Amino acid sequence: MAPYSLLVTRLQKALGVRQYHVASVLCQRAKVAMSHFEPTEYIRYDLLEKNINIIRKRLNRPLTLSEKIVYGHLDDPANQEIERGKTYLRLRPDRVAMQDATAQMAMLQFISSGLPKVAVPSTIHCDHLIEAQVGGEKDLRRAKDINQEVYNFLATAGAKYGVGFWRPGSGIIHQIILENYAYPGVLLIGTDSHTPNGGGLGGICIGVGGADAVDVMAGIPWELKCPKVIGVKLTGSLSGWSSPKDVILKVAGILTVKGGTGAIVEYHGPGVDSISCTGMATICNMGAEIGATTSVFPYNHRMKKYLSKTGRAEIANLADEFKDHLVPDPGCHYDQLIEINLSELKPHINGPFTPDLAHPVAEVGTVAEKEGWPVDIRVGLIGSCTNSSYEDMGRSAAVAKQALAHGLKCKSQFTITPGSEQIRATIERDGYAQILRDVGGIVLANACGPCIGQWDRKDIKKGEKNTIVTSYNRNFTGRNDANPETHAFVTSPEIVTALAIAGTLKFNPETDFLTGKDGKKFKLEAPDADELPQAEFDPGQDTYQHPPKDSSGQRVDVSPTSQRLQLLEPFDKWDGKDLEDLQILIKVKGKCTTDHISAAGPWLKFRGHLDNISNNLLIGAINIENGKANSVRNAVTQEFGPVPDTARYYKKHGIKWVVIGDENYGEGSSREHAALEPRHLGGRAIITKSFARIHETNLKKQGLLPLTFADPADYNKIHPVDKLTIQGLNNFTPGKPLKCIIKHPNGTQETILLNHTFNETQIEWFRAGSALNRMKELQH
Repeated sequence: MAPYSLLVTRLQKALGVRQYHVASVLCQRAKVAMSHFEPTEYIRYDLLEKNINIIRKRLNRPLTLSEKIVYGHLDDPANQEIERGKTYLRLRPDRVAMQDATAQMAMLQFISSGLPKVAVPSTIHCDHLIEAQVGGEKDLRRAKDINQEVYNFLATAGAKYGVGFWRPGSGIIHQIILENYAYPGVLLIGTDSHTPNGGGLGGICIGVGGADAVDVMAGIPWELKCPKVIGVKLTGSLSGWSSPKDVILKVAGILTVKGGTGAIVEYHGPGVDSISCTGMATICNMGAEIGATTSVFPYNHRMKKYLSKTGRAEIANLADEFKDHLVPDPGCHYDQLIEINLSELKPHINGPFTPDLAHPVAEVGTVAEKEGWPVDIRVGLIGSCTNSSYEDMGRSAAVAKQALAHGLKCKSQFTITPGSEQIRATIERDGYAQILRDVGGIVLANACGPCIGQWDRKDIKKGEKNTIVTSYNRNFTGRNDANPETHAFVTSPEIVTALAIAGTLKFNPETDFLTGKDGKKFKLEAPDADELPQAEFDPGQDTYQHPPKDSSGQRVDVSPTSQRLQLLEPFDKWDGKDLEDLQILIKVKGKCTTDHISAAGPWLKFRGHLDNISNNLLIGAINIENGKANSVRNAVTQEFGPVPDTARYYKKHGIKWVVIGDENYGEGSSREHAALEPRHLGGRAIITKSFARIHETNLKKQGLLPLTFADPADYNKIHPVDKLTIQGLNNFTPGKPLKCIIKHPNGTQETILLNHTFNETQIEWFRAGSALNRMKELQH
């Protein structure tokens, strides 16, 4: 298939028109297609404008960009109650995107709904199931063979229900969205926490669980707590070794992993224009690491340039017409304001074990020696959905080229992950890929790979202390290689490349020298590269499957004996009673991400089989009773054993249970399996000091009770051997705390209060047993 930009160029020549007339030639004003894959699905800036005008009249104040796009997609803008951080909004997203690991459960739930077709444009992207072993082509062939059953299910389900399907090898979901589907003002939800990547093109793109995606695909208004808005004012301009990645690494250091919870981060100010469109996407992408609902940049000429280069000049032209609605109003109010002078920003590197532990690159070596972190770098890895653009690859190649000119190669192992087939083909054509190979790199498949734990790492043994540096977004314990002793640091691709060449965290490319093969010292110059290719992008192989117009004869088969896929059974309804004598499955100590609750890596192969993947429930969480992972006391037998086995024992014997958690429980990936698994194994409530946004919603969707201590100090009153009774469910109402009675083994009791954020709709989910059950009730 010819790239769309080439088709446009041919049409221009045939009609003898100049480029700025393309929009009027291809379609009438306000009749511009969302993407060239869906020529009859149009961008509705007219509706956005209408809704914004209604809201502007109601609120009578300047609006942030976030408010314009979010409120512009309200189901009922005239009557919707709007209060930042308080009310729940009912929204109509423009489209849905799903990656293959989460799409399995999302499509299984959609099948259970009984609906014939999706109500909004939707796509599936195969990027999570390809394990990095030896290199791109061989790894891709192996993945297609191993995952054939899952890929076939997703392809046929997509065809049956009207969902576009991007085959394995097409690239990472967020790069594909940026290249083809994101546009200024879009409201897009995706079943991956890094969906905010699309904010680099001026859209509100939000990560959700699969059940949320099912709601939107079913045509039901999607609920979101009205987000607060954090403004980040950028002044100055990026230069030298500083990169867009350093902006978000700096912001993560300021806000921490939970500082953005419940808020949209809105970048603005004169410094914005010094950042490329893909650089803005990098910043928005990693905003997930501060817990933000999403992040967004205002529409500008850098976005227009990117849209035009990716064959969407007509969208850029339409956005120009509606630009007032795609930028914040002067004088708008932010709930919090951060200012960063890009001219003063130094290269950063964050880690290990958490993405908000920020260090200037100049200081990390000294800190590592002081803390006892390994300073020798075993592997440098560039790519991922955060940093795999043409510009990223070009800047890394610019660093590598300098080393090669002095006879050097990487001292560390070095891997490269292109973001998409289009990026892979273009960097091959333009020589970047070969430069990166020459310096010692291995080009992996166009997929998530080691970033999501799909890495068959051979150079160390599990438990061996070591350091890696990546241009990824997350660095939780064991995330990349399942080794809890791997100290992972995140930074920009060019800094990764420089550090991999030097082989040590103690190297600062801004000031330090390397020794060439000839024995002479030299210093790396700050990299410079084109943000976009001078020629057109090379689209590479065609990897997209259009859903057929007539899918009546399409079958979607799930074998009852499959170990990879399992049709879903409805969860049981609430029995109308208080939850009595809940056993504590585990009281979690410290950080508990969705990686701790439902690990990725080798477990990804079971994402379509709820019972099998439930065998990884909370195996990474630390039990406060003994300080160990995956070791909890069985309250009946008094023996310690794995968490999933204990949960299954309780379920078999009719014992309902609860999890006690710490701060920001469920941060990280959007994976709803971290909510499905406890529900499947008999859990009834999760009680914590605080929740990450997506996980809290996912728990509600599956009929669980996510509750928080009214007094966080009450966390210390509960012990793993206690039993809990949650009262007040017969009068379960929004804003009213529930009562919890703690029953100690010695016969004494204490009463505490538990808060919740349920609204009326979400209470109905709980009573019905899940949001999907409630959807079916309403259908009948």
